[in-house]
Amino acid sequence: MAFCSGCGVQVPEGSTLCLACTAKASSATVQRQTSSGLTDNIAGLLCYSPVGLIADIVFLVAEPYNRNRFIRFHAFQSLFTGVAVIGLAIVLGLIGMALAMIPIVGWIIDFLLWSAFVLGNLILWVIMMIKAYQMQSPRLPVIGDMAEKQASASA
Repeated sequence: MAFCSGCGVQVPEGSTLCLACTAKASSATVQRQTSSGLTDNIAGLLCYSPVGLIADIVFLVAEPYNRNRFIRFHAFQSLFTGVAVIGLAIVLGLIGMALAMIPIVGWIIDFLLWSAFVLGNLILWVIMMIKAYQMQSPRLPVIGDMAEKQASASA
């Protein structure tokens, strides 16, 4: 099933013209719906959502999602980003332990570091959710290339 990217109305299979808004839809903007009723952009968005880990695993093992390159890319990129974030959090925790030895200034620096880390993560995940919803596949440095290799090799 295909849907118009302009108005969201169902477009007849094989057609590039939306009868509701008469907008020409290229193959890149027509969204395909899987048999479960979940469109590709929603599946991509779910990869970066708070239930991302569960969604990533489901999309990588369940049919028909595991055959869709767009969904596979976002699932792998989300998984790899999550692992990198956990690694950075461990490093930041070790730095925080060292800074805790400095009475007040160390605590303030540690608080500022953690605040920047959490805010940066929140911004990153929200931007990636928006990009996936818009059917875009931005590659994060290093992680994006690894995800692309995995998505291409497994497809």
